[in-house]
Amino acid sequence: MNYELLCNKVISIVKLTGNFIRKEAMQFDANKIEYKGLNDMVSYVDKTAEQKLVQNLEKLIPDAGFITEEKTISREGKTYTWIIDPLDGTTNFIHGIPAYGISVALYEDGVSVIGVVYELNRGEIFYSYKGGSAFLNKKEIRVSINPDLKSSLLATGFPYYQFDKQPQYLKLLEEMMQKSHGVRRIGAAAIDLVYTACGRFDAFFEYNLQQWDFAAGCYIVQQAGGEVFDFSGGNEYFTKREILATNGKLTAEMLEAIKRHFK
Repeated sequence: MNYELLCNKVISIVKLTGNFIRKEAMQFDANKIEYKGLNDMVSYVDKTAEQKLVQNLEKLIPDAGFITEEKTISREGKTYTWIIDPLDGTTNFIHGIPAYGISVALYEDGVSVIGVVYELNRGEIFYSYKGGSAFLNKKEIRVSINPDLKSSLLATGFPYYQFDKQPQYLKLLEEMMQKSHGVRRIGAAAIDLVYTACGRFDAFFEYNLQQWDFAAGCYIVQQAGGEVFDFSGGNEYFTKREILATNGKLTAEMLEAIKRHFK
C-alpha cells in the first residue's frame, strides 16, 4: 500500500466535498435542521456530504468498512475501515460560525494509517499517513515546545448531553483556567486536535466524544510528535471516548490535574 499516494487521493475527495459544504453554507436554511438527540443536530448538508465521501472513498478500497456519524452506511471491513465525520462542528455551521470541517481516518487492522482534517473556512488541510510526518497544506507541522501549563493555551469541549460528569469537569476547567494562558472552546474536536498538532494549542481535553470526532485528529497529533491518552493515562481513549492530547511536555501536569477530578 502506498499510503502517501492514497492520502493524496483522500485529500482530493475531501476538498471536493468541502466545495459542496462551502456552497451550501451560503444559502443554508436553519429551519431544515433535524434533531438526533438532545442538542444533537443534523442537516441535509451533513448527510449529503457523507454520501459524497463514501461514494468516492469506496472507489479507493472497495472492500473497506465504514464507521460514519450520520450512518448513511455501516459496513465492517476485514482489513481496512474508514472513520468519517462529514461535518465536524455542525452546530457552528448551522449558526453561521466559521469553525467546522471534515474528518476522515483510515484504519488498517485496527491501527491508524491515514488522517485528514479539512478546516473549510481557512482552507486548511491537515493530514498524515503511515511512513510520513504531519502536514498543513504541504508544510510539515510539529506540536509546540511550551514546557509547562503556565505558559500554555488549552482547548476543550463542553458537554451538550450526559451531564452526569459536569460537576467534576467544571472543577477541572476552573483549575485549567487559573493555571494557563487560557482555555478555548471552538466547538469542533477535530479542529481542536489539529490545532494542537501544529502548535496553536498546547493541549486538548474532552470527554463524551465519538470516534469519528477524534480518529483522524488524534493520529495527526501523534504523527506531529504529540501524545494522546485517556483520562487515566492509558491508551483506551478510543473505547472510553475521553481524550487528552498534548505536546508531550504537558502530559504529566495535565494528567495529574485530570485524575484529581475524574476518578
